[in-house]
Amino acid sequence: MQDTLTVSNDVAAELAGITDGVLDSLRDRLACTILLRGNRLTLEGDDAHVAQARAVVDELVELVEGGHEVGPSTVDAVLSALDQAEDIRDVFEDVVWRHRGKKIAPKTVTQKRYVDAIRNCTVTFGIGPAGTGKTYLAMALAVAALSERQVGRIILTRPAVEAGERLGFLPGDMLAKVDPYLRPLFDALYDMLDPDRLTTYMERGTIEVAPLAFMRGRTLNDSFIILDEAQNTTPEQMQMFLTRLGFGSKVVVTGDVTQIDLPREQASGLIHVQDILGEIDGIAFVGFTHKDVVRHKLVQRIVEAYKEHAEETGTQRRR
Repeated sequence: MQDTLTVSNDVAAELAGITDGVLDSLRDRLACTILLRGNRLTLEGDDAHVAQARAVVDELVELVEGGHEVGPSTVDAVLSALDQAEDIRDVFEDVVWRHRGKKIAPKTVTQKRYVDAIRNCTVTFGIGPAGTGKTYLAMALAVAALSERQVGRIILTRPAVEAGERLGFLPGDMLAKVDPYLRPLFDALYDMLDPDRLTTYMERGTIEVAPLAFMRGRTLNDSFIILDEAQNTTPEQMQMFLTRLGFGSKVVVTGDVTQIDLPREQASGLIHVQDILGEIDGIAFVGFTHKDVVRHKLVQRIVEAYKEHAEETGTQRRR
């Protein structure tokens, strides 16, 4: 079967973009031949595969014509939405935060469910591989909540787990020693706020970035609290952190259980907590997979290869 459609110049430019590789992604994901010559897109293969490809292309055309940028990850998002009978525009048009003309919105169906869970639940766990937007989307929602005065402050924290370097041997005071662990959080904040505004928030304590150890003994009211890299917490640290929750606050916990830096004999609080809190109302667990990775397409393949190797060799962490 062969199906040919004529697309607009804008759509053809998006599909043919050399750096994005949308056509390459379509060819990788869809079992049919796809050719673009000028404004004519030709799909060739058996009936079922051509019909599926046409459905995906139709969705991509509507997205481009609606002003959305598309990339390789968009193809996976469209396929996932079609499989789950969801409208892909509900995903892409749910803008979480805008800054200097940049829109931060979900790029996959799972990311959309994650955003909805954070909005609707008091505590949300986002668990999955690197590059799936767990921390970035949570921080965008936190900045939006602060801007809309839903909360009075944002608290971002990470466990300062030694992965290859010992803190005691790093130069500087305690804050200087933990800066490498917290730096990714600062980088994301600078992506979402003007430097002057962020500096003012930091000086006033409206936004606080601190290692997890600094949370002990506190009760955090009227706050949006994010615990990042939670796979490196112990069960005791996880319990300590979750019991800091105060009135009017929201908690998001993110982590990747395939990248645990704790000693092998030490249980991970992020694995442990799923067995304990999985059935409690007001707490949501959202699982991401390699299909939700929105970085370079090779990252998806790397994540999936490591997952398969761990399953084949039985080396995945279970505690």
